[in-house]
Amino acid sequence: MPNVLITAASRRVPLINAFSKALAVLGSGHVVVTDVNPLSPAVCASPYAYLVPLCSDAHYIDDVLAIAVGEQVNVVVPTIDDELTVFARSRDRFTAAGIRVMVSPPETTSLCNDKLATCRELRRLGIAAAESYLRPDLPAAPIFPLFIKPRYGRGSVGAFAIQNAHELAFFLDYVPDPVVQEFLAGPEFTIDMLCDFTGCPLSIVPRERVVIRAGVIDRGRTVKDARLIELAAACAAALRFVGAVNIQCRMVGGRPVIFEINPRFSGGIPLTIESGADFPLMMLQLAAGCRVAPAIGCFRDDLWMTNYEASVFVEGDSIQLEPFTPRPVTEVV
Repeated sequence: MPNVLITAASRRVPLINAFSKALAVLGSGHVVVTDVNPLSPAVCASPYAYLVPLCSDAHYIDDVLAIAVGEQVNVVVPTIDDELTVFARSRDRFTAAGIRVMVSPPETTSLCNDKLATCRELRRLGIAAAESYLRPDLPAAPIFPLFIKPRYGRGSVGAFAIQNAHELAFFLDYVPDPVVQEFLAGPEFTIDMLCDFTGCPLSIVPRERVVIRAGVIDRGRTVKDARLIELAAACAAALRFVGAVNIQCRMVGGRPVIFEINPRFSGGIPLTIESGADFPLMMLQLAAGCRVAPAIGCFRDDLWMTNYEASVFVEGDSIQLEPFTPRPVTEVV
């Protein structure tokens, strides 16, 4: 039975717990975590924790691969946008060691990391997405309100509603590498989707983001809406996804319109799992070579989640997590 490695684990304690529960259902295995910070909550949630460099470091993949081999990991789950393409381009190295990396192809991860390119490609393919502009492309007389954010940003950092030309001029200089989008007025949704290794959707669960804090759902509910489910299926037909993906959209005039796609687990995935769509369990079954039948629409409708903060307490002299110093990968593979 596979051990699982969750990278950039940070605050993703619920995801670690969900994989631990799935491993228990399957009979054995443990969750390994990596992070850049020894005080990340997730480091305290697993006895198998390793410090690694940032994913931009030239040795990042070498270190993660050596950890995965040393811990007899069979499944690697990248969790942040910055590292998705890094893993996608290195997937063959893990495959050669008998390790599945749950990541979409590099063409998909690169496209989705680019908020402008994502929406323009979806619109080209006939899928409803926000009209998006770079500074030179803006209309001479734009219709307000608008929305601005970093082209390659995440977590709602640097994202602002723009009410007039004065604000537009200011935020075009204030936001790094900005992309401007039409303002989508309507309820906001995240659609969690899990795809198999061929890109076939296995589960699609829309969630309304009723209260959002720091870019992550604070209160929300599952919504069994055919329009949202069909939108996710259309995205899976247009772009090649593997593993977890979340699609963010708003309902505008009775039609869902996408403003970004993240080919990774969402922050609100605990609600999707609790509703009966056990993405970690299905993911482990896929990695084990089992056939997992699609279960589109098989989840509890109108299940609410309301979040609260939890704390981990650690004695200062017990923070001794050392960086992993791997042997050369050729010695451990």
